[in-house]
Amino acid sequence: MELNPGAPLPAFSSSGIIIDALLGTGLNRPIEGFTGEIINYINSLSNQVIAIDMPSGLQSDAYSGATPIIEADHTLTFQNFKLGLLMPRNAIYFGQVQVLDIGLDPHYPTTVGSRYELIDQVLFQSFYKPRKNYAHKGNFGHALIIAGSYGKMGAAVLSTKACLRSGAGLVSAHIPGEGINIMQISAPEAMCNADSEAKIISAIDYALAGYSAIGIGPGIGLHPSTQKLLQFVLSNYKSPLVLDADALNILSENKNWLNLIPESSILTPHPKEFSRLFGEASNDFERIEMAMEQAVHLKIIIVLKGHRTFIATPAGKGYFNTTGNAGMATGGSGDVLTGIITGLLAQQYTPAEAAVMGVYLHGSGGDKAAARYGMEAMIAGDLIESLKFIDAD
Repeated sequence: MELNPGAPLPAFSSSGIIIDALLGTGLNRPIEGFTGEIINYINSLSNQVIAIDMPSGLQSDAYSGATPIIEADHTLTFQNFKLGLLMPRNAIYFGQVQVLDIGLDPHYPTTVGSRYELIDQVLFQSFYKPRKNYAHKGNFGHALIIAGSYGKMGAAVLSTKACLRSGAGLVSAHIPGEGINIMQISAPEAMCNADSEAKIISAIDYALAGYSAIGIGPGIGLHPSTQKLLQFVLSNYKSPLVLDADALNILSENKNWLNLIPESSILTPHPKEFSRLFGEASNDFERIEMAMEQAVHLKIIIVLKGHRTFIATPAGKGYFNTTGNAGMATGGSGDVLTGIITGLLAQQYTPAEAAVMGVYLHGSGGDKAAARYGMEAMIAGDLIESLKFIDAD
């Protein structure tokens, strides 16, 4: 069938499947004219649409802007993910993505420099260090989780339990005074440092240098005394920190403290927290670039949370995660991630390795939980129970 400008577009049976192969990956400008009319017409239909390689109109490596784009239910892309298929706001166009091996040389990608890499099982296993038979808890570090406030002790419990489950040899939790019974009942394996204040965390009167890694932020609130505690930790702990949740919100109100963050620390913002810290981005590509620039500038690691969580490193390298699902969009999931990364950092994985492995494990735990409970029914605690470094099967 030949389509011509001005001629009626064909009618389709409602049960028919439309295969979109209008355009390929080389598109670098907005769609115009008759091609745009065809795309808009296809989008007006109720038929299932399968896009080949990229939905027509969607640029593979840049923001597409306001242009007609096929809204596919499925995208069959070739050999590798394209950058545009990893951007959250493009999900309405690419639907479910399947990568098809078309027989290209598997070694070729290793010969080509790239700013970006996918986090998959192969990469995870390349970082993973199996335990030696005669190891003891002292070999796996002592992690400190600073978390919780009145009404938000759940955040402290989730991050502490996740830290324990991630393999840290010892885990301590600095929590509000009234939270000690909650923590010792919920996580008896953890030690507790009770704050002098009953409902908030306000001060630390012990040495921080003895801790292998510190994670701070889940549920701590924005009380002025808590803000001073964060400033104290930033100024006195010389190793990389894991900063999440309210620690990031406090930083966004005190941006001059960004220069106090120890080198190679790991920040784990969701998009709104990222915007409060570093400014608004007009699109996903711009946000990724901002994360890369800030990671290099501040010499930190930024874990930009989302379905395809993105990690920006001080070396100018970016990683996209391949695990996880929409069921993880539930309260407490971020607290679990903080605990996992802190526990890995305590075990002497490099900060970049801890971030990459932590994000992968977090998403993998989410996938296992979704398989067991379904995405709607799963909760953050299920991620902790589903953590597994090595699958027996």
